[in-house]
Amino acid sequence: MAVVAPLPTTGPDAGPPPDSEWVDTAVGGGRRTRPHPPADRVRRLLWLGLLGAAVVALWLRMLASEPHLPLHLHDAGGGRLTLLAGSDAATLPAAGQRLQALVLPDGRRLAASPALLPHSPRWVADDAARQDLLALRSWLGQALRQPQVLAQFDGGLQLAVAPRPRGLGGLGALCWAVCALALALYLAAAVALLAQPGRAAQLYMGLAVAQCLNLLLIAAGSLPGLGVPAGLEQADLAWRLTLDLVTAAGLVHVLLLYPRRHPWSRPLAPLAWAVALSTLVWLLVGQQAGLWWWAQGVLLLAGLAAALVLRRRRGQPRHPLARLLQRLVLAATATLLLSSLALALAGDESRIPGPLAALGALAWTVFLASLLMLGPFLSRSRQVLREFALLAGVSTVAASLTLLFLAIFGLHPLAALGLALVVSLGVYLAARPWVLQQLAGPGPRNAERMFDSVYRAARALEQSPDEAVQQLGTLLREVFDPLEVARSQRSASRVRVAADGTTLVVPVPQLPGQPSGALVLRHAQQGRRLFTQADGLLCERLLEQLGRAVAYDRAVEHGRAEERARIAQDLHDDIGARLLTLMYKAPNEEIEEYIRHTLQDLKTLTRGLAAGNQRLSHAAAEWKADITQRLNAAGCSLHWSFSADRDITLTAVQWSGLTRVLRELVNNIITHAQASQVEISVHFDRGRLALQVSDDGIGQQPAAWAHGLGLGGVRKRVKLLGGQVGWEVRTPQGIRCSVQAPLSPGSGEPPPR
Repeated sequence: MAVVAPLPTTGPDAGPPPDSEWVDTAVGGGRRTRPHPPADRVRRLLWLGLLGAAVVALWLRMLASEPHLPLHLHDAGGGRLTLLAGSDAATLPAAGQRLQALVLPDGRRLAASPALLPHSPRWVADDAARQDLLALRSWLGQALRQPQVLAQFDGGLQLAVAPRPRGLGGLGALCWAVCALALALYLAAAVALLAQPGRAAQLYMGLAVAQCLNLLLIAAGSLPGLGVPAGLEQADLAWRLTLDLVTAAGLVHVLLLYPRRHPWSRPLAPLAWAVALSTLVWLLVGQQAGLWWWAQGVLLLAGLAAALVLRRRRGQPRHPLARLLQRLVLAATATLLLSSLALALAGDESRIPGPLAALGALAWTVFLASLLMLGPFLSRSRQVLREFALLAGVSTVAASLTLLFLAIFGLHPLAALGLALVVSLGVYLAARPWVLQQLAGPGPRNAERMFDSVYRAARALEQSPDEAVQQLGTLLREVFDPLEVARSQRSASRVRVAADGTTLVVPVPQLPGQPSGALVLRHAQQGRRLFTQADGLLCERLLEQLGRAVAYDRAVEHGRAEERARIAQDLHDDIGARLLTLMYKAPNEEIEEYIRHTLQDLKTLTRGLAAGNQRLSHAAAEWKADITQRLNAAGCSLHWSFSADRDITLTAVQWSGLTRVLRELVNNIITHAQASQVEISVHFDRGRLALQVSDDGIGQQPAAWAHGLGLGGVRKRVKLLGGQVGWEVRTPQGIRCSVQAPLSPGSGEPPPR
């Protein structure tokens, strides 16, 4: 199991340290079955893909070889069917004419009606109309076994039409498109099964295959011309009803296991299957009245049950994938309810154009298939797949509303279609931003804020390498606002989205002397959306920019160190030599002693410039020695106090700033205070330095002081360190100066005793 270190969390959502199980799963630890090598998975996917393609190809070949009557009819309204101009030269004389009837050689006659148009009995609400459609399909099946059929048109025109195979070119664009969608859904299910093998993936594969077969049956029912393949005239209803109920039960079962296992999954899963299968047997064997209503009711109840399964229970943390899947299930259930209501109200087919009813059922099935394809790949899906699912849902709404407007208000078909398109466009414009917000990664951020965040993180990483995880975690919190952030000692090679978009694994930048590891972010935007590939790309760019900023900062600091060393060397070789000469030529001991102190100050300054970083304890010892010597020369006593909870490393900037602040404060006491005693305390605790310099001199009313170069320089240097400085009157007399400055701890060790 990976070692997990929870990062500090603030705010109302702060809770106990996170469990390490989800971190192990995201980073790659834990006791899991070793996955198949990529080459093996590609090989398996190739075989499954070839199997699916072979099945679709055989299905298309079978449809192409089945006979049909090459009469392409159009619903002209009012129950009238007109013949469209087709590729068959024998039917050209009757193009545009109204079909009256079809007559078999034995004299049996079938009057033309919109029921001749491609339509599945599965989506016929009225029992009597469904039985008439099944009888008509049986009559057409007999007609296709005759050498020819007589088609009677207005004006006494009669044409003898011989049944013949359609051929692959005569299957129609709709048939090819639906078969392609079935193959795409099958391949998506195969990828999901190979990527995450398990019970949930197997069930998902099963319900996806059921919908693939449903789509193939729809393709068979949408062929141009008259007649359906042999064997499907009566069996189409049973097959499609079976596949729909199997899909409903399978969906409930999958969502009981994924994305998180429901505590009652063991009793609820068999119950879902028992309800679906018993309903199927009861409807098909008993030939129950209201078959369509019962079937639609079970499907709607299954949708509501699936949504309830995904509902967050009390005390359970947010899960963005469950939340998103619940909304998708509710969208599919709502569109199914709308389509069912529209078909039920449009019972009088004489007022409804024939293709509209079939189009509504087809649109909803395509919408369901697109959601099934989108489900396992929500965090990795491309924009085109999201737009396709959204457009399929909007098409379902448009077709259903058209039927409703025709059935309820009796509008003209074009007026009903136009009004439905306007409403559907509003639905699309309202739903699209939500889809993009849930799946398109983080929203746009102000470039200045992003740059400021990266710059602050880079500076913090440079100054405190051992706080790299905390600084990176702070940056990622600002960008993604995750519900949980945890650290794993297990290394990660790259940024990746894991656990189906619920977690984001971010490798910790490799810094000298620091262990490798990874940060694992869980549930973006406090559990309101998934992590996506766009998030991964953004995080990679953030890490890249962070690395560049750190490298640039190091280069600048290296240049500064070289420049400081050069200046220190010049001061030592030039100014130091001249001061030494002046000291030997001093006219009296007082000037000689003054120059000697100046040389000591110069030595301290050049040593600090040349040394660069040094430990706080070493710097404090130098400060004490320097100040003691200067105060002794001025006749003042020094009381020194120093403590630190950690011996941090001061940068050259920090050392220089603190040295000059102390020197200026002591100079001010020697020059103006007329003090006999000076107290200096230096204390470092939890990242903050507290410095106090007190005297018993004659200073009063510090607020009225004129801050010239000396005290103004103190304020400026403390501000550069990110701290505050203040002066106050000391009891019974004297002045106390207090300096508070944050010093980020570097690599340190316990202070010397």
